[in-house]
Amino acid sequence: MTQTPVTPPPAVRNIEFKAVLLLILLAVLVGASALYVMYARGVFDETQQLVLQADDSEGVFVGMDMTFSGFPIGRVRRIELAPGGGAHILLDVPRKDAHLLTESSVFTLTRGLVGGSNLRAFTGVPTDPPLPDGAERKVLIGDATAEIPRLVADARELMKNLTTLTGENSALATSLANLQATTDQLKGPRGALGVLMGNEANAQKLIGALDRTNALLAKVDSIAAKTDVQVFGKAGVMPEARAAVEQLNSALNEARTSLKKIDGILTDAQAVANNAKMATNDLGTLRAEIDTSLRKVEGMIDQLNRRWPFSRQPEIKLP
Repeated sequence: MTQTPVTPPPAVRNIEFKAVLLLILLAVLVGASALYVMYARGVFDETQQLVLQADDSEGVFVGMDMTFSGFPIGRVRRIELAPGGGAHILLDVPRKDAHLLTESSVFTLTRGLVGGSNLRAFTGVPTDPPLPDGAERKVLIGDATAEIPRLVADARELMKNLTTLTGENSALATSLANLQATTDQLKGPRGALGVLMGNEANAQKLIGALDRTNALLAKVDSIAAKTDVQVFGKAGVMPEARAAVEQLNSALNEARTSLKKIDGILTDAQAVANNAKMATNDLGTLRAEIDTSLRKVEGMIDQLNRRWPFSRQPEIKLP
């Protein structure tokens, strides 16, 4: 049996050149991706520097974002040791976002029990002047882990007080024993009355006083019933008083009628008095006219007496 000879594949032309071209294309793609990522991260944006002063830089790392209302507006570029022993956190803030930070802005660094630290900025008055380039501000640190020792100490003190409170000779145990004794007394024959009085003798006195009070109230009820009969019965005081009131109303009605008649008489008398007054006025006028006439007649008589030569005594007499 004869074997068919295997034909070798044709050789690829310019394989070295193609390989170099592929490598160059791959490098260009990697470089373009890196440039795009840097552009997206704002590496080529114009920035200004902000320095935050902190007591320590725990939880802060290079490349950490500073947020404003949940949006990153700055990035930690470097962390330095301050001359006084603290930490200087240098941030790059893009110029387009720098107007959000003003002279009154507050910067905080919070460290939680779970997760990383958060660097935040808050601006209370947006109309204040903006922060200048290279401004230094104090950062406020809120560390939740710093409260753990105090919480442990408080919990230990609470457990100690709870142990003292629930001890055998504690005030709570004594109060519970007294409460149990009071409950037993409530279950007794006198019940709550025995608890209030303290002993059997006082409770018995109170019961006797209540019995006497009930008897006295029964007597009072009997007297009230008799009084009701005597006052409101058919032969009681109230019917007689009602009859007297009716008689008094009748007498008042008669007096009212009489007063109306007297009012009419007084009205007539007033009319008569007015007429008499008018007549009196007319008499006065008439008397004045008569006096005038008499004076005129007297003047005429005087003139006749002066002119009559033979008579010395006048014979004319006036009425």
